Amino acid sequence: MKDEEKESENGKEKINKPSEQRIIDTGSVLMGDGVHTVYCLTIIGQIEGHTILPSQNKTTKYEHVIPQLVAIEESAQIDGLLIILNTVGGDVEAGLALAELIAGMKKPTVSIVLGGGHSIGVPLAVATKHSFIVPSATMTIHPVRMNGLLLGVPQTMDYFQRMQKRINQFIADHSHISLERLNELSLNTKELVLDIGSVLEGPQAVDEGLIDSLGSLSDAIGALYEMIDKDRRAQKNKGGNHGEKKRKSESKESKQKSV
Repeated sequence: MKDEEKESENGKEKINKPSEQRIIDTGSVLMGDGVHTVYCLTIIGQIEGHTILPSQNKTTKYEHVIPQLVAIEESAQIDGLLIILNTVGGDVEAGLALAELIAGMKKPTVSIVLGGGHSIGVPLAVATKHSFIVPSATMTIHPVRMNGLLLGVPQTMDYFQRMQKRINQFIADHSHISLERLNELSLNTKELVLDIGSVLEGPQAVDEGLIDSLGSLSDAIGALYEMIDKDRRAQKNKGGNHGEKKRKSESKESKQKSV
């Protein structure tokens, strides 16, 4: 498919048309309004880690998302990243790895939780520079679980506690909720029938400080555009200040030579 050339205030720029194959393969799309170019990435179903899940499961494969994030960060054509989440959670290490990558990006990033952002989906939701959640969405906070063979020894409990500490610390560092409140919600025994933890609806997630704002898709895109514009102004001012310093330095050298 040929590139569609669009005119913008910054001059001519080429933006790839949304590719149906890209959507099918990776659940992503490159979009733009002629001024801003945004990469939209979806994280849905279960986060697949080191073990391949059954074919009937809807999954997000972390080995596919990692190179996408690196490419987005290094691309000169992409101005920002929009992440849409509707996930039940999944592999803890894979989800936390993706969250760390997103948190480490310099480009503007915004997330929006639709449907659900449960379990390890919570760190993914708060990893962006600004997070949104729709009123009907929910987020489940609960302790770490593990499938497979477990040894009934103190070291196993210590391992679980250290893993939980890593997750909770990441969430607390990238949101406005305290570690104490996060632990309290995670160990709640009065809400879930067959489990411990808490389910937060959209407004509750914002009130607790877990998510930044309550809003819809248009709000998330608008916030991302504002962040992109702010970054552009900052870079422009930085370039202007650098040029002014260079001119002053050259003028000073010229005066010294004339003396």
